[in-house]
Amino acid sequence: MPVLSFLLYVFITSFTPGPNNLMAMLSANKYGFKGTLKFCLGVGAGFFVIILCSSYFNLMLKNFIPKIQFFMSIFGAVYMLYLAYKILRSNQKGESEGERNKNGFISGMILQFINPKGILYGITVVGTFILPFYHSVLSFILFAVFLGFVGFVSTMCWSTFGSLFQRFLNKYRMAFNVVMSLLLLYSAVSIFIH
Repeated sequence: MPVLSFLLYVFITSFTPGPNNLMAMLSANKYGFKGTLKFCLGVGAGFFVIILCSSYFNLMLKNFIPKIQFFMSIFGAVYMLYLAYKILRSNQKGESEGERNKNGFISGMILQFINPKGILYGITVVGTFILPFYHSVLSFILFAVFLGFVGFVSTMCWSTFGSLFQRFLNKYRMAFNVVMSLLLLYSAVSIFIH
């Protein structure tokens, strides 16, 4: 396996802006670093499951995904537009505990299954870097753990940014929300441009 290419692909793809990282930053800005930890753990767990499924079902997914890719793209884009709308409409006041729990483990995990970037990432990394070189169950599990951990670390980095600049971002909440919404809008539109 070309290890350097693998690591570059994994880290560049994981740490660039996308729904996971933007949502982690926004959540940390709103609820603090501790308040977003469950979401980040959910993202890592979701990546673990996506990579594990991609490892075992890569051939099936390769044949099936082109048939549903258009619908997944539409669903993912609509979800990102919904998130952009929610960000734009959020105010400075913290939400209730029920709203805060929506940014928890389950929502972070579920986001991976409707996140086109995450699904395509899983299929690409497994099909390109893992399956051609490794075939044991242990190797599939170890790669899934590693890639899930990288997903967790990337969202934690973005959460740290949101938390560290919380006071500054609260001062410019509306401008921040507009920029985050526009970035998610760009993510949604870019699904159809590539």
